[in-house]
Formats: sequence, C-alpha cells, structure tokens
Amino acid sequence: MDRTEKAEAVSSLNATLSSAAAVVVVRNLGMTVAQSTVLRQQMRDAGAEFRVTKNRLAKIALDGTSYTGIGELLTGPTAIASSTDPVSAAKIAVEFAKTNDKLEIVGGGMGDVVLDVDGVKALASLPSLDELRAKIIGLVQAPATKVAQIAAAPAGQLARVFGAYAAKEAA
Repeated sequence: MDRTEKAEAVSSLNATLSSAAAVVVVRNLGMTVAQSTVLRQQMRDAGAEFRVTKNRLAKIALDGTSYTGIGELLTGPTAIASSTDPVSAAKIAVEFAKTNDKLEIVGGGMGDVVLDVDGVKALASLPSLDELRAKIIGLVQAPATKVAQIAAAPAGQLARVFGAYAAKEAA
C-alpha cells in the first residue's frame, strides 16, 4: 500500500466514522474468507459497514471524529463495524459472535461514549429503528381499527336481527 492509497483509506474511514451513530470494534481470531463474507453480507443487509483496516491507519482516521476514545481498543487483528442506525452494527456483530467463536467483541462507541463489551451487548439488545417504527405504526393504527369495529358493530347487530326475523317468518 503506497502513501496515496493509505491517505485515501484514512479519509474514507474518517468519512464513515463521522457519519456513524455507533461503532463496534471486533477482534478477528482466524475467520475464514467465507465467514468474513457472510458477516459482511449480513452487515450490508442491515445497513451497516464492516471494515478490516490497519490499526495505525484507523487511529489516524479517528482524529477529528467523536470516536477518538476507541483508539485504545485497536490492538491486534481488529475490524470496525459502523452504522448510521445505533443498533444495527452492534446487533449483527453480537449475533455473529454467538455462532462463531473466531469473532470477539472488543468494545465500541456511541458518539463520545466508549462502550465495553457489556455496553455493546446491551446496545445490541435494544430494538432497531425499523422495529421501533413498526411499533409506533401499530400503536397509531390500533385506535383506528377499534373505531372501525365499533362503527361496524351496530350494522352487524341489525343484520342479525333481520336474519332472525327472516328465519322466524320462514319457520
């Protein structure tokens, strides 16, 4: 990697970290290419990004972002998962680490707050932004559904009364 490629990698990672709502640092303990590809695909599907970078370049990219505190977590074979949704990167990383012992959660950050392993796991247990939106829509729709049921109830009662009279007349 020459100097221009390094500068490009640092600026790209800096831009990613500047727009990220949460960052998770993981340690790669010998994952295969296939396992890494599966993890990257899951991250991409969730709207997150997974990058393996040199620690020295990642520490340079942290300058100027709110994630400067996670620089001390970058030791050994690490990778960075980031997302604009505060929960999705943590959720995918924690779920993948449960099924794969070659991926270890080291820590992470949310803005200026540095998270330890338990903090990342707690963040992963929160509902995602899409799940929260679905709950809000369900709460908004529930009263409308009840109003429609109440409005339809008298018409149904009238239909049953007319049906009873018709059955009585036929008998």
